[in-house]
Amino acid sequence: MSGLEGISDLRTVFVGGKGGVGKTTMAGALGVHAAARGKRCLVVSTDPAHSLGDLFQREIGDRITGLTAGLWGLEIDPDAQARRHVDAVTEHMKELAAPEMHKELTRQMALARHSPGASEAALLERIAGLIADQLDEYDLIIFDTAPTGHTLRLLSLPEAMAAWTDGLLAHNRRSDELGKVLKHLTPGQSRADLPTPFDDPEEDPFQGMDRRTRRIAETLLERRRLFHRARRVMTDASRTGFLFVLTPERLPILESARAARTLKEFQIPVRGALVNRVIPADADGSFLARRREREARYLNDIGRELGDLALLRIPMHAEDIQGLEDLEGLAWYLREHGM
Repeated sequence: MSGLEGISDLRTVFVGGKGGVGKTTMAGALGVHAAARGKRCLVVSTDPAHSLGDLFQREIGDRITGLTAGLWGLEIDPDAQARRHVDAVTEHMKELAAPEMHKELTRQMALARHSPGASEAALLERIAGLIADQLDEYDLIIFDTAPTGHTLRLLSLPEAMAAWTDGLLAHNRRSDELGKVLKHLTPGQSRADLPTPFDDPEEDPFQGMDRRTRRIAETLLERRRLFHRARRVMTDASRTGFLFVLTPERLPILESARAARTLKEFQIPVRGALVNRVIPADADGSFLARRREREARYLNDIGRELGDLALLRIPMHAEDIQGLEDLEGLAWYLREHGM
């Protein structure tokens, strides 16, 4: 399977690109299209400036909400996710720390929630959890992603986390005990068959550790498994596809071209691009004629920069797309053009 054909038959689709090019609209229309084909589909907004609820004219928020038959929406709140994540980590660390350290631990973790990158780290973990755990519930999960850089960081997180975790463990004062776990955590090991439950004591990689050290190692291993499971799905072209949305303008073209090259380096299957807001051929007037001349140059640039991808042009609409009826019209257009 290649190109845009059969996009809605995948299990996970990432709709990404520069901010303001219409990603949410395209993700919503693709979800409506998939639901009309009988799929159980979840559209997830990961952009802090959520507009999915505005698009469907429904209040969604940070909970899975029904939108129409076979279609659900979710707007992840990065700040709320960071708060839940830090609270969970704090409670876990209190179990491992001496009681007299609890007050200072709580203070330090509260500060950590507001540190740079805390919200994004929690967001990426939530996305990985949805990919790993929700595919049994839905036929298709569509991620309306924040501008491309966030998505690229998600894709590189398993390797980054591997390096961070191994460095942490290597410098831990109990590294002699934890060292026997490292062979199960290194990137060279099979990501599909990392050790799980400890039914056989002889297979327990944590055997001999005290309770606190074991809990730390188990937690690190669990998080590594989560991100590796998500990464396996994301690199499987039979299950996952990345779909760019861009407009015929210089900056979206340049960003999409760079991102497409980077995604290929990470072995992420890029299925194509939707060129949004193309001036209709029957639009008249001298102003639009001049705009069309400039647009034609940009469309040629898109063909040159993204020529190895399947491209579909989406005509500019006279009015904003909003509400289920408008999305059904756009979904019909996608269907008629092979998606």
